[in-house]
Amino acid sequence: METSETSIGAGLVAPAEAGTPTVSIVIPAFNEAGRIAETIRKIEAFVRRAPFLTEIIVVDDGSRDDTSGIVAQLQTKGLRLIRNKENHGKGHTVRQGVRAASGKYVLFTDADLSAPIEELNKLLDVATSEGADIVIGSRNLDRRCIEKHQSRLRELGGMFFNLMVRWFLGLSLRDTQCGFKLFHREKSRRIFEKQTTPGFGFDPELLFLAKRYGLKIRETPVRWSHAEGSKVKFLRHGIHMFFDLIRIRWNAIAGRYS
Repeated sequence: METSETSIGAGLVAPAEAGTPTVSIVIPAFNEAGRIAETIRKIEAFVRRAPFLTEIIVVDDGSRDDTSGIVAQLQTKGLRLIRNKENHGKGHTVRQGVRAASGKYVLFTDADLSAPIEELNKLLDVATSEGADIVIGSRNLDRRCIEKHQSRLRELGGMFFNLMVRWFLGLSLRDTQCGFKLFHREKSRRIFEKQTTPGFGFDPELLFLAKRYGLKIRETPVRWSHAEGSKVKFLRHGIHMFFDLIRIRWNAIAGRYS
């Protein structure tokens, strides 16, 4: 695997001078040239108002468009770019970003910001008030928070997949697939080291491992709006994700997560 990392704009000040970031924001990106600049601008505006230090890590997973070039031109303080020469999958990309992060907490958010970045405050509140190691933004705890729905077919598919997650992995969570999750970096390090799923089915594996290792997981409702241009192909990726659940269960039975 070939990767490269670039500090953009003012870059990160060394921790000894500026202190460790409270939150590292990881954005997995694949062919996001059409919206990545606007996404980073929205995050930058939020970061300027935030009462804590942050860093932003964009992981370009072998994009065939100018995603990396656009990010490289931005003058956003604390912005880092990791470039993969080839496409490996969202799970692989998130894992890269989390392992490169230095914050106390790591948020990974989809590049389309379906959940507005301001919802990070809710996740942090739950993490600090309840001592949660992982906080999941959920679309299903309070569906009034959904401002723009997906197609009915996608919503039904998501509900079915959640049932499969409950059945195969014993997770009682309402929404494992929302791309807006906060992790305590040090406490979650082990689950990312054990993660084996490179594609879209990585979320259930991480949460299964978190439960297995006794991490405290909480869900909280977040505002969410469907954004066009999803990289998830309903049938093709849905089949892959189903077989990921079988493989995760088999890994557990075979002792590969011990």
